[in-house]
Amino acid sequence: MTAQLTEQRRYAFIFPMLSGHINPSLPVARTLVRQGHEVHFQCREQMRDAIEDTGARFYDEIKNQPEMFDGRVPDLIGAQESLKREFGLENDNMMLAGRKLDCVMLELALPGTLRFLHQVKPDVIVCCPILNREAVHAAKFLGVPSVGLLTTAGPGSLAKTFQELLVMSCTTAEEVLQAARDFAPSKESKARLEAAYGLEVREEDFLKPLGVLDSIINSNLTVVTTCEYLQDATTPEMDEAYTKAGVVFEAVGPLLDVQGAVRAAGHKLQDQGSQGHHDAEVENPKDDPLSRLQAARDAGRKVVLVSMGTVVTGDSSDFGWHVKQRGAGGQRVGLTGRQLCQSAWSGAFDAFGAYGDEADQAPLLLVALGPQPDALEDLQVPDNALCMPVLPQVDLLKAGIDVFLTHGGQNSFTESLSVGVPVVVCPGFGDQQVNGRKAVDLGVGLQVERPTPADGEEDMAAFVYQRAVSKALLQVDAEPRFIAAARSCAERLRVAGGVPRTVELILGLTGMKSAPAALPTLLTVQSVKPTVDLRRVAVDVTVSHVTKV
Repeated sequence: MTAQLTEQRRYAFIFPMLSGHINPSLPVARTLVRQGHEVHFQCREQMRDAIEDTGARFYDEIKNQPEMFDGRVPDLIGAQESLKREFGLENDNMMLAGRKLDCVMLELALPGTLRFLHQVKPDVIVCCPILNREAVHAAKFLGVPSVGLLTTAGPGSLAKTFQELLVMSCTTAEEVLQAARDFAPSKESKARLEAAYGLEVREEDFLKPLGVLDSIINSNLTVVTTCEYLQDATTPEMDEAYTKAGVVFEAVGPLLDVQGAVRAAGHKLQDQGSQGHHDAEVENPKDDPLSRLQAARDAGRKVVLVSMGTVVTGDSSDFGWHVKQRGAGGQRVGLTGRQLCQSAWSGAFDAFGAYGDEADQAPLLLVALGPQPDALEDLQVPDNALCMPVLPQVDLLKAGIDVFLTHGGQNSFTESLSVGVPVVVCPGFGDQQVNGRKAVDLGVGLQVERPTPADGEEDMAAFVYQRAVSKALLQVDAEPRFIAAARSCAERLRVAGGVPRTVELILGLTGMKSAPAALPTLLTVQSVKPTVDLRRVAVDVTVSHVTKV
């Protein structure tokens, strides 16, 4: 389908500032723009470069949602932490506090989202169904079709993830649900949402059945960025709920961008600067990773790619560089993100590092460090290693990698398998652990589990972990069975359809919009201000005019 054969349409993309969620959306936006359509993309300033590289128009969610962010830490997680303090929930665990504040945060996010959509008048809304559920509610209110881009290993992965979070928080789904029902501000927000927008806000969302999201139920289509073979199994309860609701899932495989595209990576939550990677930014040819890779290939050398992802290397207060992970009791245990990454990098250096004249014959090590200013600190870097804050991961994988040491994020995992590259998974948290186990089950690689030593035993645990990473890398590199299994997965992913099929599916929804042209006047929110007394928030919404499509 070409731009000449397609009537120009408008598409609104709404995604969180998390690389794993936003990167798969970028090639979709790029393709729509190249076909002559308009894409209006709301996200965070850190993602501006990557978004504008697609040809889409960028909108800053912080500026668009003053009700949510004014006077609070300017990011979704930070705003939630601010609200916890406002409501006196500092001592609640992540699951309890998050569920209590769900309706409050939805009420604060909806006005700005509706103003954004009223401004751009989209024909279809594309969003993250996990972290941007306000976009799905807004789409339903407006009568505009919505597409959820699920960047995990299918809907079954959500049940596993939520169960792990419940265990980490030492609570149950029933306890979380009851706590939300008993929290007065949540009940009040729910009532105002239903009265003002006619929305049905289900208290059991994602808790009953566990992992079932109302944002998926209310979307016209959910695109899954893996193939059916690699999806996590759903529970019978999930199958029943989604079948009853008539939910449509389409597994399209990894959504890979064009060579040289700017990729969202290496960001910090608290850094307002726009960040991304583009090959043109490399001024010294000796530091160009693609050139270095090609030279190594021409010389018959192997190439090893190393990346621990963007969250553990970033400044997340839950999972980042300076903090330990939470144990089953909610306490901080084990290694910090810094200790984990530096031990993994050291394991790669031990396995393949070379110095002096030997470096020109040894495997080339390409290491993505993330945004920390002195990530390596006092580590001795071998002469055959190129360490940079950000690397063009997809381009390098396509160009030819022999082994990929990865944190096991869903995008990295499927991107690697899509080109038949075996992996060593060093998971940090969440679905990364699931993908580590999956790598072993599929025979495409090995996993080195994150250690959880007792206080005072971190240095020894880090050393043992380093040795285990080195051993796993050497084993995956040496045994042909791993690459054979990875190549088998590559063929399954290839036939899933990728970006072309995703764009075709989105274009197919364009005619479903209730109004054939522009959106009508929606609502003018004259004042949405939280008045806080630590336990209660009063939101004054003055609606001058509401006309639903």
